[in-house]
Amino acid sequence: MNRENKSCQNCKQSFVIEPEDFAFYEKIKVPPPTFCRECRRTRRLLWRNIRTLYRGSCALCGQATISMYAPESPYVVYCRTCWYSDKWDPTSYGRDYDFSRPFFEQFGELLRVVPRVAILYYGNPVNCTASNSLLDSKNLYMCYSGIFSEDCAYSQNLDQSRSSFDCLDAKELELCYENVDATKNYNSHHLVHTRNCLESSFLYDCSNCQNCFMSSNLRNKQYVFRNKQYNKADYELAIKELNTGTIATIEALRTEFRQMIKGALHKYADINKSSNCTGDMIDSSNSVRQSFNVYNGDNLKYCDRLLPGHKDSYDVMGGRGSELLYEGIICGSGSNTIHFFNSSDQARETDYTDWCMDVSNLFGCVSLRKKKYCILNKQYSQGEYIALHKKIIEHTTQTGEYGEFYPKEISLFAYNETLAQEYDPLTKVEALAKGFRWRDPDTKDYKVTLPTQNLPESIDEIDDNIINETIGCAHEGKCNDGCTTAFRIIPTELSLYRNMRLPIPRLCPNCRHVERLSYRNPFYLWHRQCMCDKAHSHHQGHCSNEFETTYAPDRPEIVYCEQCYQNEVV
Repeated sequence: MNRENKSCQNCKQSFVIEPEDFAFYEKIKVPPPTFCRECRRTRRLLWRNIRTLYRGSCALCGQATISMYAPESPYVVYCRTCWYSDKWDPTSYGRDYDFSRPFFEQFGELLRVVPRVAILYYGNPVNCTASNSLLDSKNLYMCYSGIFSEDCAYSQNLDQSRSSFDCLDAKELELCYENVDATKNYNSHHLVHTRNCLESSFLYDCSNCQNCFMSSNLRNKQYVFRNKQYNKADYELAIKELNTGTIATIEALRTEFRQMIKGALHKYADINKSSNCTGDMIDSSNSVRQSFNVYNGDNLKYCDRLLPGHKDSYDVMGGRGSELLYEGIICGSGSNTIHFFNSSDQARETDYTDWCMDVSNLFGCVSLRKKKYCILNKQYSQGEYIALHKKIIEHTTQTGEYGEFYPKEISLFAYNETLAQEYDPLTKVEALAKGFRWRDPDTKDYKVTLPTQNLPESIDEIDDNIINETIGCAHEGKCNDGCTTAFRIIPTELSLYRNMRLPIPRLCPNCRHVERLSYRNPFYLWHRQCMCDKAHSHHQGHCSNEFETTYAPDRPEIVYCEQCYQNEVV
């Protein structure tokens, strides 16, 4: 088919469906979308709550548990042990499909009665406290969305890492602090868009560097201080004189770091070891288009935060090792041909499922395990399922429901509980005006034993008793960052601050997370031209190369195409 311009039925903005898109929709037998890419993503993100956690109790065993669901939510919530047990049967909630009513209305009713698991843990996480959406990790504290990590805290999208704190969108780190969009760094802090760096701090867009400080655009360097080459002795003396253990010094360095980043060269996108890709934070991939935070992917489009092994999929966020997916949130390994899903694992040939595992041939099901040929959690024979499934597809196509993700009216969470607020921040007034739900934060009544202003200035003045204190956050709950108003220091965290010569933070983990988000570009693309006006082998005067970039035209950074960038980095 030819390229077509469409008008989004939600925001009314125009969007394009390419011939390759039509071919994919035809392959998986779904109609083309009527929402634009951004509105489709927002609807999916409304089902992705990883950071807003509550204290609750299991509706089956009564034991205390940490839950994604607010105490007043209408859902039945089980602890992980009970949910995975044989003490209950999800098919007991099955019901007949009613052709006189919209499907989404029936599905929303099923969501409110079938028990849900309190926290998303895959595999066998061990001792992961106040964390969510993890796979096979150990000793994590307040970590969200990560795999195969150990002894880490206060991080999001952290994979295959050890002993690292306050990181975002990073993998294969060890002994790191405040790393954003980082890979394979060791014993380093305050690194952004940096990989394979050791014993370094305050680096932007550096690779294969060791013992470097406050520098940008470096390749294969050692003993570089504020982008100037030093010898070993002079470098070590300069570092010693910094005294990074005081809060005044570290705050001044953070301000300098942000200014340095603005003045650095910026490649149009962080795409490495990949071909035919557009988007940002893409690594070791092929034909990944208009996607973000993807590694080891193949033939993907409109995807976000995908781990190795995903291929031939559109509009998916979260998961690994699956193919032929469309419009979904979180898919574990081994899934194939599943559409419109929230949290699936080892699923095949399913439509409109929620937290179903090791299943096949389902439509509109919730919390099923090791089942097939079910509709609205009711069991059918293979022949009955095929006949009824065909009728339901016809019905939902006529009602305009089939081919669309779940509407916001049946979302499990309020807008500000989900990643939608992180991707596209809204005020309460703005969210309600757009028809989203909003939840006002609970009033915090922590008894602060150590106000921020009373924290010692230097790490040298901190004694072991700090782990028993409740420290007041400097924002005092007056920001829009989900401030918890108070926080504590855990023993492994204190050890890291001492070893790295860093002061105790003045902000709670949520406020620190929002500060890290400011280093990450928005997940949108703008069409721009290279800003280079230097003479390079491929151009004289202003470079004519064009590209898709996450740097908006009104941003102050100098943005180069791949060729000009490679000519300039050192």
